[in-house]
Amino acid sequence: MSTADERLAALRAQLARQTLDGFVVPLTDEHMSEYVGSYAQRLAWLTGFGGSAGSAAVLADRAVIFTDGRYTLQVRDQVDGTLYEYCDLPQTSPARWLAEHVGTGARIGYDPWLHTRAWVGDTQAALVKKGAELVATPDNPIDAVWTDRPAPSLAPLVVHNMAHAGKTSADKIADIAAWLSERGDDAVVLSALDSIAWAFNIRGSDVARTPVALSYAVVRSDGSAELFVAPEKVTDAVRAHLGNRVMLRPRADFAAALAQDYAGKTVAVDPERAVAAIFAALDDGGASIDTVRDPVVLAKAIKNPAEIGGHKAAQARDGAALSRFLHWMSIEGPKGSQTELSAADRLRAFREEGGLLVDLSFDTISGAGPNGAIVHYRVEPETDRRIAPDMLYLVDSGGQYRDGTTDVTRTIAIGTPSADMRRHFTLVLKGHIALARAVFPQGTRGGQLDTLARRALWEQGLDYAHGTGHGVGSFLSVHEGPQRIATFGGGDEPLRAGMIISNEPGYYKTGAYGIRIENLVLVVEKAVDGAEKPMLGFETLTFAPIDRALIDTAFLDPAERAWIDAYHARVLAVIGPQLDGEAKAWLDRACAPL
Repeated sequence: MSTADERLAALRAQLARQTLDGFVVPLTDEHMSEYVGSYAQRLAWLTGFGGSAGSAAVLADRAVIFTDGRYTLQVRDQVDGTLYEYCDLPQTSPARWLAEHVGTGARIGYDPWLHTRAWVGDTQAALVKKGAELVATPDNPIDAVWTDRPAPSLAPLVVHNMAHAGKTSADKIADIAAWLSERGDDAVVLSALDSIAWAFNIRGSDVARTPVALSYAVVRSDGSAELFVAPEKVTDAVRAHLGNRVMLRPRADFAAALAQDYAGKTVAVDPERAVAAIFAALDDGGASIDTVRDPVVLAKAIKNPAEIGGHKAAQARDGAALSRFLHWMSIEGPKGSQTELSAADRLRAFREEGGLLVDLSFDTISGAGPNGAIVHYRVEPETDRRIAPDMLYLVDSGGQYRDGTTDVTRTIAIGTPSADMRRHFTLVLKGHIALARAVFPQGTRGGQLDTLARRALWEQGLDYAHGTGHGVGSFLSVHEGPQRIATFGGGDEPLRAGMIISNEPGYYKTGAYGIRIENLVLVVEKAVDGAEKPMLGFETLTFAPIDRALIDTAFLDPAERAWIDAYHARVLAVIGPQLDGEAKAWLDRACAPL
């Protein structure tokens, strides 16, 4: 089955064999991950969609794919509109769509290892009103027809050492145990892969671009823990690192262990990060469930001094690699000999030359001209566009280093930019600067700051359909919660000193070009004369030139000009010593005062 219509037909035949009238296909795994291993790429296999967020619903006579504003263009390029309807989130949802299109008595299947309990409850309630039923499937019907589905990775675990972690796994587990005792709970289930990696100071390579290992964990109030992971993945070094307070058990035993070992116990479970099957296993065993956020989430988000220091070191070398690339593009771009793919390959090579790159932190977004207007564009050979004069080139990229995770976007002019390009770029830059300069009281949420980044665009009747900032892990996921800067889909978490978050406003002119300027920033305490409460602000962590050719100074006030000059002076101080020759001379010019 090599085509989308053949795969859709095979799934419908399998649904009939399982006496199902429909099935919901999310893009996630058993850990509610954003980025998933190849074995869990069911939505991509079925539909051809290559984004990192979406879902589909398949009925006997129609099918639909759901994506948000980041993928409005991409989903139409990758998914056959004769097979799937396109639905935009949050204007609709799978539950609402199903309720509108199923008939009385319909049985709609779902995999309980791929959905939260809240999703199941909401969808079931919507279907009941139509006389239909939501049915948990013990066997995922896509797996039955995906005959060459990859097996889950058995790559070995690796120890994340103290120099980078800044705190021992024993101390982290002791903190979790103390939290459990305060709540009166006996144990907590950790099912998010980055939570497990952080708590146990282990990393893996089971998911491309994210250094995590397929596993589950349970931490108990007495300070002991169980790590459920395939035995083939555990080395002697990992066994010695974990010590005798951590019992190693096969990952395949996890569900049975929940049902058998925690009867009569009170178990904390995160309703956002644990799938419905975990709740069902505990319910079947007679456990009491305390629904509460995973205690690792906030601890992981507030970086300790070692993690902050490591991140700064990673940013400095990553910024040097990106600056070398930007210098290279200033020469090669106008020649018209490079493409999106060749440029992305060259940028990776610059990062690899430092000798410390473990992986990219996500697939590089390398968008020339109109492809740059596709927010989460991923270049493929079929879409590879030549980079040519008089266009904008957007590159959003990052690296995974053992001391930190990077994420940075630069938009550059190839040749001579138009007046509209410069105006739009400068409006985005004004939003970036406004957020970078923000000072706010403790307790401020990301959603309260989002308008700072959008104001200049809004005043011109413009906007962008994505959040302004996301958290970033420490040699972990490039998208990390709970903090966000957004007016939709999050942004309710108070920002705290030690959090790392992106600052990335943008503007996208469909069919023409995209603009995004992204730096990572650290939330820090701010001393404000006369302040009556503790104040916070941002320290910029990312250093690489912002294209001066795209800045229309007529749109900037003196304070904004001063910020750009000060930022470029800092770029020279951090990056300059790492460059020499023509690259250093180019950097001097790129960072000259406005």
